[in-house]
Amino acid sequence: MAKQIIIGITGTLGAGKGEIVKYLVNKKGFNHFSVSDYLIREIKKRKLPVNRESMRTVANKIRTEKGSGFIADKLYQKAKKTKKNSIIESIRTLGEVKTLKEKGNFYLFAVDANSKIRFERIKKRESEKDNVTYDEFLDAERKEMVSNDPAIQNLKKCIEIANYKFENNGSFKNLYKQIDNALKKIPTKTK
Repeated sequence: MAKQIIIGITGTLGAGKGEIVKYLVNKKGFNHFSVSDYLIREIKKRKLPVNRESMRTVANKIRTEKGSGFIADKLYQKAKKTKKNSIIESIRTLGEVKTLKEKGNFYLFAVDANSKIRFERIKKRESEKDNVTYDEFLDAERKEMVSNDPAIQNLKKCIEIANYKFENNGSFKNLYKQIDNALKKIPTKTK
């Protein structure tokens, strides 16, 4: 019998998290759950502007008040109910990783790329949260890169402890090959 796989996705801004999601959803049949989507709903409820600063502020407030793994746990519970392989996109804190790894049968994928390539990608997607200059882009990333608080973004450490790491400086075909190689290593049968 096949067991459900839950994959978390972390990575630097514009590195290709969304492209990994598209590939896993469209080519591998995974369900998709997004921390960013959850946060955007919360930001709109609070009548705040939808931008990276609001996302960071609201996420940190929720994690501080309700627990460092609260958002990830909510999405994990939704994923488990589907009984299908699922992705939780935009894992950014050690508390989220710890919460998800404790559940078992969870794997963390990390993606990174050169900062100039990533900036060009975010400009092309024209998202309201990505309407920034290159310096603002780098500053936003610095704010999410390191923290000693498990409820605050720490992309550097999340990437370091990921089960599988992908470089996405080249073609999507190269990225897909890396994903396929990782999936081959993940056990899919129950004993």
